[in-house]
Amino acid sequence: MIDGTLETIDGRPALRFERVLPYPVERVWRAVSVPAELERWFPAAAGWTPAAGEVIEAAGGTGEVTEVDPPHRLAWTFAGQSYSFELTPDGDGCRLVFVHVIDDRGLSAQTAAGWEAYLSRLEPHLAGESVSEMEAHGQWEEVHERYAERFGVDPAPGRRFAAVLRGEGGDA
Repeated sequence: MIDGTLETIDGRPALRFERVLPYPVERVWRAVSVPAELERWFPAAAGWTPAAGEVIEAAGGTGEVTEVDPPHRLAWTFAGQSYSFELTPDGDGCRLVFVHVIDDRGLSAQTAAGWEAYLSRLEPHLAGESVSEMEAHGQWEEVHERYAERFGVDPAPGRRFAAVLRGEGGDA
């Protein structure tokens, strides 16, 4: 699946992912806001409450929670980039919109492929199942190539990144 789009927000490139999940907004809110749940599917557990103005530290970086409107909106900055979850009812389920404002359009395919892998772990988590990072990233290179084509960006940086992860020289 590739469902991310590349937009522009305040003059910066932004990745937007939209998913309809067969779970109520309140359940999805817990999955995106409670650290013990977040760490089961997201790239890093955020040690947050979350509360607006709260400083967060993860993976050697810092950020700040900028907006909390339970159970509908959670936004934060991290390492100078903006992120948000927007949750709205959709029938018996929930529409989740995840936005990541990035610094470099040239890395949009690489970043989108990563988010695609992590977001693919959310619905199984909500169902009480677990998908490992390795499983989720199994199709990363194929997904990356499709995003590079969709976004019209050079796939070489992502290919080099994948080669380094495989332990190769990275001369893609």
